[in-house]
Amino acid sequence: MKLLRFVADGMLGKLTRWLRMLGHDVEYAGSMDDRQLILKAKEENRILLTRDVELFKRATTRGVEAFLAENPTQTANLVGLAKRFGFKLEIDVTVSRCPKCNSKLKPVDKASVADKLFEATMSNYDEFWQCEGCGQLYWRGTHWKKIEKTLRQAEEGMKS
Repeated sequence: MKLLRFVADGMLGKLTRWLRMLGHDVEYAGSMDDRQLILKAKEENRILLTRDVELFKRATTRGVEAFLAENPTQTANLVGLAKRFGFKLEIDVTVSRCPKCNSKLKPVDKASVADKLFEATMSNYDEFWQCEGCGQLYWRGTHWKKIEKTLRQAEEGMKS
């Protein structure tokens, strides 16, 4: 699976979380100014993601690879990114990153996290992952259907 490194400006928090779930290393730079964003992208060999046309132009003229996320929906932006950079729109939890902090996820034994979960979660789910950075727990809960629906829509968009 082709995994990429991005730096996203402050307008792209949701897109950042999607890309992290897909396994990409995405630095969210909500408080950086344009100069800092361009410098970070260049120094760390990251692709700059932005909605800001002027920032996009400045970055590309300085030799930084950039993507202008100009579509109004996450799905359309995911399609654009996947087409441009050639990655798949599917979640593989073995490479997924924490949507909150960008650290890697590791599988954890259900019994080891039982005290952190609601009883209903314990009885309905068997696979759990924990962020190595912030400790957040993840499982394929009821929200998973919505995630899969968005990715299916994006896959359809790849065909057009």
